[in-house]
Amino acid sequence: MRPANQIISVERLNQYMHIPSEATQVVEGNRPPASWPVAGKVEIHDLQIRYRPEGPLVLHGITCTFEGGHKIGVVGRTGSGKSTLIGALFRLVEPAGGKIVVDGIDISSIGLHDLRSRFCIIPQDPTLFTGTVRSNLDPLSQHSDQEIWEVLRKCQLQEAVQDKEGGLDSSVVEEGSNWSIGQRQLFCLGRALLRRSKILVLDEATASIDNATDLILQKTIKTEFANCTVITVAHRIPTVMDCTMVLAISDGKLAEYDEPMTLMKNEKSLFGQLVKEYWSHFQFAES
Repeated sequence: MRPANQIISVERLNQYMHIPSEATQVVEGNRPPASWPVAGKVEIHDLQIRYRPEGPLVLHGITCTFEGGHKIGVVGRTGSGKSTLIGALFRLVEPAGGKIVVDGIDISSIGLHDLRSRFCIIPQDPTLFTGTVRSNLDPLSQHSDQEIWEVLRKCQLQEAVQDKEGGLDSSVVEEGSNWSIGQRQLFCLGRALLRRSKILVLDEATASIDNATDLILQKTIKTEFANCTVITVAHRIPTVMDCTMVLAISDGKLAEYDEPMTLMKNEKSLFGQLVKEYWSHFQFAES
């Protein structure tokens, strides 16, 4: 490593040492029941988010309700606040005002571990860690080999893992680079299947994968999470066309929240405009 890079490493360490700590991992006097959340109902009340104490609001008082078991599509243009809303659900950033209530519990009142361990997310950039297939799917060793193999079968990864010499103990190198991007995304799906949370978040999970993998992902989610609340941040508009409701965000404000077909019929709706733009770009690319 060059000396210039070495001193940058020191600067980074110094920077990280002075980052304010997150909230408490566990609030002993206020822990949710072991079964929480049961229904997966998410109520957002006048939610306001800013990234710096003196900075401008990024979300301007969003209010809506995701009913338990519904499939919610979150759409909007780049920079509208879609990912910020998801970050608020996991408390990556704390509200400047308002609150999020899940099955009757204000998520700001409980510890971060109790919150984040009860939700599942399949991110846009799939992440694997150095170790084994087993440790990536079940890092806390809470599940049997049979359960892990069943999940791999549902994710259509069983053959790929069986072909490896070590099976479940086959290696995963740094950042999972010995697996394809599509396979890494399906591993993330496998983690979610093992966790069995009532709330699943897809943060533009199909943005960087091929159509075949996208089809596997969507079909498995539709089957295995049929009774769960699924919140999808949309990159490909067709992925939210069969959602129960669509939440459209514009400049950090709730632009519309309704059934997708109802919004499609409204020529002035933001969702309708996004659908038209998507198909015009798609047809242009095809030609």
